[in-house]
Amino acid sequence: MKTTYYILSGLLIISSLIPLIQNQHWFFRIFDFGKVQIFVLQLIVLVVAFVFVPHTTAFYICQAALVCCMIYEVYLLYPYTPFYKIEKKIKTEKSSKSIKIISTNVYQFNKEYNRFLNFIQRENPDVVLTMESNKDWEQALQVLKKDYPYFCEIGLENTYGIHLYSKFEFTNCKVHYFIADDIPSIEATLKTTDGFEFVFFGVHPPPPSPTEEVTSKERDGELLSVAKKVKNNNKPTIVVGDFNNVAWAKSSVLFRKTSGMIDPRIGRGLISTFHAKYKLLRFPIDQMFHSTDVFVEELKAMENIGSDHLPLYCRFFIDKQNDDQEDLVEHLEKDDIAEVNEMIAEGKAEESDRETVVTE
Repeated sequence: MKTTYYILSGLLIISSLIPLIQNQHWFFRIFDFGKVQIFVLQLIVLVVAFVFVPHTTAFYICQAALVCCMIYEVYLLYPYTPFYKIEKKIKTEKSSKSIKIISTNVYQFNKEYNRFLNFIQRENPDVVLTMESNKDWEQALQVLKKDYPYFCEIGLENTYGIHLYSKFEFTNCKVHYFIADDIPSIEATLKTTDGFEFVFFGVHPPPPSPTEEVTSKERDGELLSVAKKVKNNNKPTIVVGDFNNVAWAKSSVLFRKTSGMIDPRIGRGLISTFHAKYKLLRFPIDQMFHSTDVFVEELKAMENIGSDHLPLYCRFFIDKQNDDQEDLVEHLEKDDIAEVNEMIAEGKAEESDRETVVTE
């Protein structure tokens, strides 16, 4: 038992510390994701060890190291719990009506098209974003056009297809390839029925993993390119999608600082969406960020629609005359600016591990 304890403790301590090494190889970045799971395992080992392991000097040193790691995990995770209090904003007569958005990575190889369509019909959002939607999914989604007459469709077979359907009129719509010519992002300006305009970004950068991209360079470069684009926008803005990243990772922090946007998970909970089938191995990688004139009323993960991701639901309103959220904005330090530009350049220079896809 003693040997097992020291081995487990060592691995858990290392798991906490590895993400502090700012290397973009997947091995270093993958430990950003499992902070909740690591914390729980550390707590179990800490408690059980007091019963079954001899209380030597080495034991207390190891226990102290575990406690320090746990304090660090709590420091990272605490803002993303309901215990972190945020002030709820109330709509006024100058606010827009509530706007509902559903963002879903449908999983390209998921063939349960009707299950998803029935889900959308029942929830009746104003805007629908799908990711990993290829030509087969695009064909299945055509029925949405009856209720969602404004759309942008990029059906790709490389798991990076993306589709946007809206009840609101598009006053502008663009497809960006910020980092790679097979990774599209959608930028659309939408006009609501009560006359409010907002900019919608739908994004899906590739993850760092042993089966996909060796590094996080493309992911980080894509997200920070979007952040710089958003920073120059003076309209209410939201960025939604499968970020393949967690909110406490350094590139996510730089995204918030660069864009000047707010993470609505703060004070609401982790809202984990992946993996849909394994609750104990679920991470909050589908995300939404918003500008200070967007006020989130509800943010939650929805039911399983046959994908490996749960849909992300957001209900919000717009109020450009309310500046109550300005104090929530984080700002870049001088050293951060150079790092952001370097990460974008590295993302553009990175050779993709994906097959080449001709974009239209």
